Amino acid sequence: MTISVRLKEERSRLKLSQTDLGAAGGVGKTTQINYEKGVGSPDAKYLAAAASLGVDVLYVITGEHRLTSSESITTEEAGLLEFYRAMADSDRQSLMRMAYALAKAV
Repeated sequence: MTISVRLKEERSRLKLSQTDLGAAGGVGKTTQINYEKGVGSPDAKYLAAAASLGVDVLYVITGEHRLTSSESITTEEAGLLEFYRAMADSDRQSLMRMAYALAKAV
């Protein structure tokens, strides 16, 4: 997925028109349409303004969503996630069953 597609996705998620997002970013509707078509790229000023409207700029640029403070994970949790991602699918399923059983026992 490209920056242009993710930008359009974020605009749609926030229920903003092309005119409204473009105006907030200091560009016209035609420029906004072009950004969403992959013609040209938004600059830092535009992205900062978009962020103030709730656009996840990290996602637009990298394809990775930002974590909010309530979603942050500890170093230990990150290590567990790394191990989980390295497992075969069948092992993941077994681990999930075990984790579910342990959580229910608490």
